Amino acid sequence: MKLLPLGGCLAAGGLLAASFAGIATAAPKVTTSAKLNTPANAGATLEFWTADGGANFKAADPFGLEHKRVPKHVSTGGPAADGKPGIVPATADIPAAAARTKNVNLPKTAGRVFFVLDEDLYSCSASSVQSTYKNLVATAGHCVYDPVGNQSVADKWVFVPGYYQGKAPWGVYVGKQAFTHYDWDVYEDADRDYAFVTVYNGIARSNGRWIDVGPLGAKVGGQGLAYNQKVGKATYVFGYPTAAHEDGDYAYTGHTLKFCYGKPTYPQVESSVKVEEHLALRCSMTGGASGGPWIIGYSSNRRLGYLNGVTSLGGDTDGNLRSDLITSPYFDSETYSVYKAAAPLWSGSIVKKDGTLGLTEVK
Repeated sequence: MKLLPLGGCLAAGGLLAASFAGIATAAPKVTTSAKLNTPANAGATLEFWTADGGANFKAADPFGLEHKRVPKHVSTGGPAADGKPGIVPATADIPAAAARTKNVNLPKTAGRVFFVLDEDLYSCSASSVQSTYKNLVATAGHCVYDPVGNQSVADKWVFVPGYYQGKAPWGVYVGKQAFTHYDWDVYEDADRDYAFVTVYNGIARSNGRWIDVGPLGAKVGGQGLAYNQKVGKATYVFGYPTAAHEDGDYAYTGHTLKFCYGKPTYPQVESSVKVEEHLALRCSMTGGASGGPWIIGYSSNRRLGYLNGVTSLGGDTDGNLRSDLITSPYFDSETYSVYKAAAPLWSGSIVKKDGTLGLTEVK
């Protein structure tokens, strides 16, 4: 069975040691971090993606984590909570819809990630997630660091919430710093295929000047975070599938947000990427959907819930050349540790009063 590439890039930077109460020995290294863009090169990154009406946005190919087989369901084992269930509430300042609806209103927080590897243009999916300064994005680990190509940190990394037909309705957010699990960065263990990325304030273009549209979460909100949860809760998955199915049917373009719904099962195993405990959901999304949010407790009125996974792998389980499965790492206390390393960090604005680009705010 041929695989669907879903999903790539982060080099080891300064390592942040996680602290665990009650352990006498040195705490294990859980989090790694790497710089994506500095204020000095953020302007060039922005110009690269927005020039010529966003032509590079439209030219980006879906990026995937290459695995040799479709993840296989096994009858024993699976993810286990490493502590008590926990949540981080979603943003509180985004008003709910005036009237209740039975429709699935797509989240404003979801969008596309764009980046460059070896001069090739790629895309993934992602979501804004709650943080102290409303400046945090959650995506797949392989959407910031490519373990297959053994690349350095992804170049020209940006997030576009609400991406639609080549447009950025709520601005473009240039990545500042990426945080991943140590086991992903060092051992390429896809059971830890997630990343949290701080971003600068959003940027838009008006009358030939750059304007600051404010922090990401203030513009589109931020999903909450849930970890150590019981498997099988009703889940919405959002993403921007871009690749064709293996039968050649180009059902997706990557220009519009799609969703799947169901109750994930576990465990899924795929040794080529060290997967032993992924969650799985029946879903036909293809490449480009990598990094898309798995949300439990989703409210269509508020368009918010709790992030409880990100799309990592996928494939065709019945051999009909059409994708029918996606998987996510299980979010546990170590996931929360990676999130917690990124969530309190400030980014700031890169727009000056004269409409040019450069770091202007001081915390």
